[in-house]
Amino acid sequence: MRAELLKNTLKDLFYSKRAVMIESEPGGGKTEIVGQVGKEIGVPVIHKHIPTMLVEDFGIPFPTGDALTYKIQSWFPRNPEWEGILLFDDSKQGGNDLQKVMANLIQARELHGVPLPRGCQIVMTGNRTQDRAGSHKMLTHLSNRYTRLELEVHIDDFTKYAIDRKPNPVKPEVISMVRMRPNLLHDFDPQRESNPTPRSWVEGVSDLLGTVPPEAEYEVFRGAIGDGAASEFMAMLKTHRSLPDPQSIIANPMTAMVAEGKDKNMVNYALAGALSHLANTENFGNIIKYTNRLPDEFGVLTVTLAMRRDVTLSETKAFTDWSVTVGNAVLF
Repeated sequence: MRAELLKNTLKDLFYSKRAVMIESEPGGGKTEIVGQVGKEIGVPVIHKHIPTMLVEDFGIPFPTGDALTYKIQSWFPRNPEWEGILLFDDSKQGGNDLQKVMANLIQARELHGVPLPRGCQIVMTGNRTQDRAGSHKMLTHLSNRYTRLELEVHIDDFTKYAIDRKPNPVKPEVISMVRMRPNLLHDFDPQRESNPTPRSWVEGVSDLLGTVPPEAEYEVFRGAIGDGAASEFMAMLKTHRSLPDPQSIIANPMTAMVAEGKDKNMVNYALAGALSHLANTENFGNIIKYTNRLPDEFGVLTVTLAMRRDVTLSETKAFTDWSVTVGNAVLF
C-alpha cells in the first residue's frame, strides 16, 4: 500500500478504533506516517518504543492495604475524554511477555483494570522478519487482533514528502538522484552494513549535504547508503556542481546549453531539480521555454517538481499554455 493510501486508510480506521500493524522494510517511513496522520486529523500521538520497554512499563505491582494492585505509568492515557493515537513502535522487536500485554490491551481495551479511553486507537509498526532487523514473529492471538497493512515505498510519494518536508525540505540533488535511479530509493539488503532507504537518503545524505567538507562527502554518504549508491550520488553531485548557473538558463532559455552525449540524462535530471527549486510565478514561463527544448519526460518532471513546491504556479498563463501543448501529461 502506497504512503498516501496508507495515510488515508489510517485516518478512516482511526474513527473505527480498529488496531493496526504497519509493516515494511527498515527505513520506509512508517513512524513518520503515523505522526503525519495525527497532525492531519488533529490528535496527539503517544509514541512508545517497544524494544526499550519492560513489562513493568505497563504497570508495577503496588501494595494497597492487604491487596496488591498495579501502579500505572504516567504515559498511559487515563482521561476518559482523551482522543488520540497510542503508537507502539517496532512492536515486532518485543518479546513474548510484551506481546501478551499488547494483545490484552488491544482485546480488552484496559490495562490492569484501567480502561483505555474510547477515543484512543492503537497503532503498531514493525519490520519484516526476513529483514533481520531484530523482529520476532508475532504471537498468533495478538496478530488475530489487529489489521496488518504493508507500506510500499514509491518514488512519487517520496518526492511529494521530500518537497513538503518541514522545516528542511530534501535537497534537490537528492531528489534528482532518486528520480533518475528510483531503484536506489529503497534497496535494502540485510547482508549489507548500510543501505539506501528513504530514511537514510533524507537523514544521512540530504541533511548532511553542505555540512561536511567535500573531501569527506563520499565517506559520510557511503556510511549511510552504502558504497554503490554513494558512488552514483557523488557522480550526480559532480554533475549538479558543474551545471551552468540555473539563473543564466532562466534568463536565456532559448540559447542556453542543452545537454548532449552519454551523460545527458544525468544532466537533465540535475537541471530538473535545480530549475524547479528556483521556479516562481515570474520566471516559470522562461523555465518552461527551456524545458520545451528537452525530451518530454524532463519537461514534465521539472514542471511537476516546481508545482509541488508552489501550487500557485498552476495559475500562471505559462502553465496553462504548457498543459494545452503537453496534453495528457501525468503530474504526480
